[in-house]
Amino acid sequence: MTEVALSVDDVVNTAAEPLLHVALSDGWAAFAPVDGRFDLKHLEEMSPRVVTASNTVDLTYARLKSIDQSLLLAQVRQPLTEATAALGEVRGGLRVVADTSRILPDMMGNDGPRNFLVLVQNNAEVRATGGLPGALAVLRVEDGKIALVAQSSGSAMGKFNPSVPVDKEQTRIYTERLGTYISDVNLTPDFPTAARSAKTMWEQRHHDVIDGVIALDPVVLSHILEAGGPIAITAGADGQGLPATLTKDNVVATLLSDVYTNLPSNDLQDTYFAAVSQKVFEKVASGNIPVENLLTSFKKSIEENRLYIWSARKEEQDVLGSTDVGGSVAGRNSGGASYGVYFNDGTGAKMDYFVHRKIELVQACQLEGGATGKVRVTLKNTVAANAASSLPWSVTGGGAYGTPPGKIATNVVVYGPSQAQIEGAFMNGIKTPVGSFIHAQRPVGVVRTLLAPGQSTTVEFDFSKIVQDEEPTLRVTPTTQDPVGLISIVESDEHCNEK
Repeated sequence: MTEVALSVDDVVNTAAEPLLHVALSDGWAAFAPVDGRFDLKHLEEMSPRVVTASNTVDLTYARLKSIDQSLLLAQVRQPLTEATAALGEVRGGLRVVADTSRILPDMMGNDGPRNFLVLVQNNAEVRATGGLPGALAVLRVEDGKIALVAQSSGSAMGKFNPSVPVDKEQTRIYTERLGTYISDVNLTPDFPTAARSAKTMWEQRHHDVIDGVIALDPVVLSHILEAGGPIAITAGADGQGLPATLTKDNVVATLLSDVYTNLPSNDLQDTYFAAVSQKVFEKVASGNIPVENLLTSFKKSIEENRLYIWSARKEEQDVLGSTDVGGSVAGRNSGGASYGVYFNDGTGAKMDYFVHRKIELVQACQLEGGATGKVRVTLKNTVAANAASSLPWSVTGGGAYGTPPGKIATNVVVYGPSQAQIEGAFMNGIKTPVGSFIHAQRPVGVVRTLLAPGQSTTVEFDFSKIVQDEEPTLRVTPTTQDPVGLISIVESDEHCNEK
């Protein structure tokens, strides 16, 4: 019990006290922007205390984990297990905060101006990291002050010929489209790859230096509006049947569905998206959103894999790449029992708004050569039966890319743990062809589905030789669905004993 007592003392005195000091010294208000400028001095002063707290929690967690619980009485073992689990939940988030506090001042322009390219992903035309990058913007940050300095669209960027170079391993899976259109850079789920390609494309077209890339989707905007209240939108919406006020409840449907139904041309759609981006930026930079609410909206967005950040500076990217916000498929997101399920649109339209998804990770069997695992993905096309005639071509695609109007084509991409093997795939219980690849030492399986209105299908991917040294994790393309109920992890498979 001496070890436990020392650990508790460390957490209280070395971790909790510094965090309490940060929280009470100036309060959350100290982080609020004033005239669009964030106080970088406060961030710099906060960093050492948060880093100290994080290091202490890490050391304490390791100390508690090292205790041999088999020697303890039951009444001691249970609280120790609970305390260790609680620290385990805290340490990851605290480490992210600590690491972020070290790099954020410079990323906010403390050492000179920075330009960040913002990709607004459209989940209605799904891509592996969320959706097609339709609306684009550049934020310039200098000494904590943020300005929106440019806006564009994926269609305005056009085709790149020759293509922007992307490594052969990923090109083999996702084709040269990765480097041909900015709307396809995120066919790969590896956000650092997508960000580097987007940076190069923007610099070639606009001759600006891009220092980093940020990606988000309309659900992130809904979280921001939940934090700060509605915004009024008039540009591009007058007389077009779109709401004059966007709220947390209508912004997703408006941006991912209603815009395409009510605005007949790409130019009108782009104008509307630009107006929304401008208003949201003004809202965030105004300082009128309570900081604790704004931070909560960002935290929720990161937890749902909807917000990604990449930096062109190695020392900053090394930190970002080790966190969920970095969006890398390698490193901490690849080993043990780490899986990824990603979706890429095959329709060439905005039909993914109508797809309902369910994903199950089944930990099947522990065998001599390693564990086996199964990923089960169920997709349903929920669009109305008369969608081919009731929806405009901008939504259905009009068959332009080979998918009949009303039907939805999807490339389902599943990543297994590092060093594992993919054994095969089944569609509705029948063995089906599967594209088999390797990316970042991880097995990758690809199966294409095609769903008519009202139709559903279930695809299963089998993996073997899994070294499961920790609890399984599953990273999934963010869609319009609430993550609650989307993913389930099943501990064992009923057929395990038969194998």
